[in-house]
Amino acid sequence: MTDRSEMLKAQLVRNFDTISLEHRTRTASVDFHHARLTDGTPATKLGAAVLVVAPGKIACPYHLHHAQEEMFVILEGSGTLRVAGEHVPIGAGDVITVPPGPDYPRQIINTSDAPLKYLAISTQDDPEIYEYPDSGKFMAEAGLAREHPFEVIQRSGESLDYWDGEP
Repeated sequence: MTDRSEMLKAQLVRNFDTISLEHRTRTASVDFHHARLTDGTPATKLGAAVLVVAPGKIACPYHLHHAQEEMFVILEGSGTLRVAGEHVPIGAGDVITVPPGPDYPRQIINTSDAPLKYLAISTQDDPEIYEYPDSGKFMAEAGLAREHPFEVIQRSGESLDYWDGEP
């Protein structure tokens, strides 16, 4: 390879089989390894990650996006897509596409006794609002590429008047 082709490969190419995965646990139901594949690349409108979810576990809560579209490519294993209040079996080779909006809250659950490996691909729309139907929470974020992005996670509830607290 030329020096330029090596530089381009370093900027643009990631291999999900060789990239270092981080282990995450949070609650008794959360146990997964993951790596963000687009970190360190020049991509700004598209994000991708590889996830390996332990048997019987999840990687994220049941949620929906108001701006971002998502795609999941199941690479190995099987599980369940919890979507719009239903449970749909998924397995290796399946490609799942989910548009933004309240009609398709989703969560991937490893309901098998083997690891579940998949690619998670999404648009990187900013700002974004997420909703979590199980807990009544929402998260709003904006300016994630900035040094000090805006992010708030709260429970839905009583709204304030537009002029509340203003002079």
